[in-house]
Amino acid sequence: MSRAAVFLDRDGVLCQSTVIDGKPYAVRRVEDFRLLPGTVRAVEALRHAGFAIVVVTNQPDIGNGLVSRDVVEQMHRRLRQRIRPDAIELCPHRQDEGCACRKPKPGMLHAAAQRLGIDLSASFMVGDRWNDIVAGRQAGVYTVLIDRGYREGIAVDPDWVAHSLPAATAHILARGTVPGSVG
Repeated sequence: MSRAAVFLDRDGVLCQSTVIDGKPYAVRRVEDFRLLPGTVRAVEALRHAGFAIVVVTNQPDIGNGLVSRDVVEQMHRRLRQRIRPDAIELCPHRQDEGCACRKPKPGMLHAAAQRLGIDLSASFMVGDRWNDIVAGRQAGVYTVLIDRGYREGIAVDPDWVAHSLPAATAHILARGTVPGSVG
């Protein structure tokens, strides 16, 4: 039996990013890893509505040697304790490796969908950068951009724009589990 999911980017959606000159960067120390306000309640509301919760995150700092996989796993243990996702999909590769999992490719979404029995056509992708939206589009899910005011363009228009995860959650819950059913 398949079910709908909400795919959530990690940095800038669930937890704080470091923004330098209008560009976001993942934190590199466990002590700097902090959930954004309203994250726990928003994720609980999505779970209560019946959605699978899947974190999909590019972490090129691992491949670039800037942070150890162990440090990232410590951050993910905190995520598992606080928001209890059904899965955390991680791409540890450098930007230039050409892997199939790194967003904007939809590999992490497809892998989670196959493993967890997710109906992509009834699912959502919430991200704060263009690569999240492109990955969601390529996977066939409804896309929500959390606009953080970064100085980077958006390669494709999202289906919806919000300014926080709680606002994105309210929109998703208002739409229901099947994109296009409520508008």
